[in-house]
Amino acid sequence: MRKFLLFAFLLLGSSWQYASAQSWDVGGFVGSSGYMGDINPTRPYKFTDLAVGAQVKRNFDGYWSAKLNLMHGKIQGDDALSPNEQQRDRNLSFYSAITEATAQVEFNFFKYQASVFRKYSPYLFTGVGGVMFNPKAEFQGSERTLRDLKTEGQEHKYDPIAITVPYGAGIKYNITGNWNLIGEIGYRTVFTDYLDDVSQRYPGPNFSTDPVAQALSDPSIGRIGAPGTQRGDFRKHDTYMFVGLSLTFTFVSDKCYY
Repeated sequence: MRKFLLFAFLLLGSSWQYASAQSWDVGGFVGSSGYMGDINPTRPYKFTDLAVGAQVKRNFDGYWSAKLNLMHGKIQGDDALSPNEQQRDRNLSFYSAITEATAQVEFNFFKYQASVFRKYSPYLFTGVGGVMFNPKAEFQGSERTLRDLKTEGQEHKYDPIAITVPYGAGIKYNITGNWNLIGEIGYRTVFTDYLDDVSQRYPGPNFSTDPVAQALSDPSIGRIGAPGTQRGDFRKHDTYMFVGLSLTFTFVSDKCYY
């Protein structure tokens, strides 16, 4: 994660000498976070928790920008709340804090820069980065870290840091002067299937001597989790998402010519 952040800062800094319409944006984000995966397979609109963030952006020519984005939120899923009866019987659940750092590229549909070009513009974005996660669950009134329990009988713990690919859309609006209000919705394909601690099959009965691991591996109603049967949905990647508003301030270089 540290190497990625260093690379992103160097990338933004090196762009200074190539930009003809030079400006920097800094700002904050507040909104909501959500998750799609083995416990929420079909609802991309399910945002559940508060999310906050910060950004530093390098604007090039009114159409293209490069951005370093930091986000923090929480995701969760609970089979007991699913409209699907099979999921309710499976009865898995989790929650996790997530913290991501990404380098993104934005493309404005209209030429946009605070107090210079159009008053507003829709935009698209994509990029790459890293995300830290740590799924947990409640057991008899106490919090347990699911990764430590190896609930699917893994030989090794899965990595709590994964590559993430953000993509989404938004709209920028110049409020007044150098101040901008931005509405954005973005999804992240994360290169792990353990964001929710659910991926493959139920383990054998002797996969762990820890009764908590055994209970959280198969908390199903009626003990339907027979060893070797499907526990997750077998898709390779989970997804998480953010939606919300950003308030940014634009610093325009004295050497900026339009």
